[in-house]
Amino acid sequence: MSDEKQKELEHLAKAVAPTTPISEDDRKKLPRNEIGLCLSGGGYRAMLFHLGTLWRLAEIGWLDRIARISTVSGGTIPAAYLALQWQKFGNATMDGKAFAKHVVPGIRRLAGDTIDAESVIWGILSSDTIAEKVAKAYDKHLFEGATLADIRDQPRFVFNATNVQSGVLWRFSKPYMADYRVGMVKNPKVALATAVAASSAFPPVLSPAELELDPATFAPDVGGDLAKNAFRKRVVLSDGGVYDNLGLETVWKSHATVLVSDAGAKYEPEEKPAHDWARHSYRVLNLIDSQVRALRKQQVIGAYVMRKWMMESLNLPADNNIVRHVGREGAYWSIASSLADYHLPDAPLPCPADRTRELAAVPTRLKALDDSMQNRLINWGYAICDAAMRKHVDASLGTPKFPCEGGV
Repeated sequence: MSDEKQKELEHLAKAVAPTTPISEDDRKKLPRNEIGLCLSGGGYRAMLFHLGTLWRLAEIGWLDRIARISTVSGGTIPAAYLALQWQKFGNATMDGKAFAKHVVPGIRRLAGDTIDAESVIWGILSSDTIAEKVAKAYDKHLFEGATLADIRDQPRFVFNATNVQSGVLWRFSKPYMADYRVGMVKNPKVALATAVAASSAFPPVLSPAELELDPATFAPDVGGDLAKNAFRKRVVLSDGGVYDNLGLETVWKSHATVLVSDAGAKYEPEEKPAHDWARHSYRVLNLIDSQVRALRKQQVIGAYVMRKWMMESLNLPADNNIVRHVGREGAYWSIASSLADYHLPDAPLPCPADRTRELAAVPTRLKALDDSMQNRLINWGYAICDAAMRKHVDASLGTPKFPCEGGV
């Protein structure tokens, strides 16, 4: 390949990537030959949809192969519980049976309880903030006092929130929590429930979540232009989806294979939008989220297609640096997807489009869902993950049965 053509492809890599490199050194790094999984937000709708996704990945042996799981908002809830339960379970393998035993029951119990409305009421009437009330509810139902130090080392779990002060991601993980502009705290002892509440503090009601920190705990040699005590004493956080609604940022730059599970709601047209500030603001926030999500989706799928095109049309090998920079292997699936679009040779699990559209329209709340709706959301996440994996990743996978009663 000529130098001119290579430079053109390098410019293309910069233009089409769904995330932005932090520095020039970051831009030059090649992704590792590892697998990353991204889980989007969306309240209990996302929590249960992703529970189905994780269940299917566990069954086919892919959960054990994933190096990093990056999550935002509602996707953080099942991932954080998985990270804790997997560590308690103490086995290197998390197969379908272990997942069904150790992870599914706890998430389903939480899904049967409303915590957002109660947290808002008591957050107004008590000295606790709304986010603190949500954290207490998470801790009661799932985490029982566990901290980030108590979760599993591998895969690396990264729970993302948005730092309202710096305008970039605040990342919670076992070895550190960090914002590249503000700095890093190594081996944080933050409660797991606090991290999940920050990641799922969706505005305007559940946001912000605040961390009171000692600036002396920050690593002295890490940080950018905001590595100042004023930004380190009190960190103000909001939902991770405000900055990165698919959870791509901490996976895309560093992993060659990227799986994306998107539980973002499908917003229908409104003939008469509400005029009061609360409902109108909520509608506008949802529309902004929908547009940004659509753009990131296009860029992710474009990277899958670009990799295939460069290898087949330009005869470039998979280990070519430009192929590795521009392209990615993997698959994207969405709660708003249609099984018919996958054109699978064998009959997929029956998922009528009119039924799955109802699931994509479930409100983004932490509000109790009955057993039937829980079954449907889990089954849909399981089925569409299965279809995407068989179509784009491993055609040898057989057609499974729904994990829960009732289909979608």
